Amino acid sequence: MRQHFMMFAAYNQWANNRIYDAAAELDEEELSRDVGAFFGSMMGTLNHLLTADRIWMKRFTGEGDAPTTLDAILYRALPGLRMAREAEDRRIIDWVGGLGDKALTGRFTYMTVSDMRTVSQRLAPALDHVFNHQTHHRGQVHTILTILGRPSLGLDLMLFQRTEEGRAFA
Repeated sequence: MRQHFMMFAAYNQWANNRIYDAAAELDEEELSRDVGAFFGSMMGTLNHLLTADRIWMKRFTGEGDAPTTLDAILYRALPGLRMAREAEDRRIIDWVGGLGDKALTGRFTYMTVSDMRTVSQRLAPALDHVFNHQTHHRGQVHTILTILGRPSLGLDLMLFQRTEEGRAFA
């Protein structure tokens, strides 16, 4: 099971790098333009992805900053946001790499952000959610790019598995 989550952590990093490379081609107006996505703009969506990962990592590890709202704008400029994203992706990879089967099948308890209630659940399904959540919102980023007239990106897991870094998981 740990290998499965290590694959998703590595894929997550790879896909995020591709998204940020594409975002770096946008100007400030395009980055902040509200195109009707759930979090409005490219910057709103990218900030949400980092926000959500920080919230989950705080729940999982008890460490790090955890924003109190899902629409928090942690960084207004792309370079700072990208540096924080890269650090969070490394943090996720390192943490997942240190998990054992006992931890993955174990339970943890946390407080929700949206309605402030206590939830207890197994770790593995929560990790499935975290990686699925990233994929969901990267799909929105992909749509934002096409709305802005930019090329679409190949972000499929299979494409990652065909890369040098992903081949070990294929």
